[in-house]
Amino acid sequence: MSVNIVALVGSLRAGSHNRQLAEAAVKLAPEGAEVELFEGLAEIPFYNEDIDVEGSVPAAAVRLREAAARADAFLLFSPEYNGTIPAVLKNAIDWLSRPYGASALAGKPTAVVGTAYGQFGGVWAQDEARKAVGIAGATVLEDVKLSIPGSVTRFAETHPVDDAEVAAQLTEVIGTLFGHAGTPSAA
Repeated sequence: MSVNIVALVGSLRAGSHNRQLAEAAVKLAPEGAEVELFEGLAEIPFYNEDIDVEGSVPAAAVRLREAAARADAFLLFSPEYNGTIPAVLKNAIDWLSRPYGASALAGKPTAVVGTAYGQFGGVWAQDEARKAVGIAGATVLEDVKLSIPGSVTRFAETHPVDDAEVAAQLTEVIGTLFGHAGTPSAA
């Protein structure tokens, strides 16, 4: 049985460098681990408790929660939008944190990484994502960080999986997350 790491990408753009970084994570997963790139964050409506009622939960939110239920760990990819976390990623965290007291993130090892155009690689957004997912109940691996600056030039003609330095760093992140996930949990 393998460890299932669910990857959530905070950018909806098809050619996003963070999406490419997530695609690289899928390819670099060690034996015994599977990185599942969750598709469909764009279809999930903003969290609203009025629609989070049994029998009325939007299908896209149900799919997200089902993926989270299968997850042994999470790997979040966050670009930086105006110095903070993208709304689509925050919305996913909000849906996963509910219903109150039954967070799908509860106790699951979670790492946040990403790339951004700026010189710091999106560290503010990644810090905000760590804060939000931690409050939502995840076990945030605070010391597991990867912020890649200058994404527009660095990945202009090179996919992250083909950048030896990035591939090595991402492999280390996934390995650490895999180690913390251990054997698949019953959570």
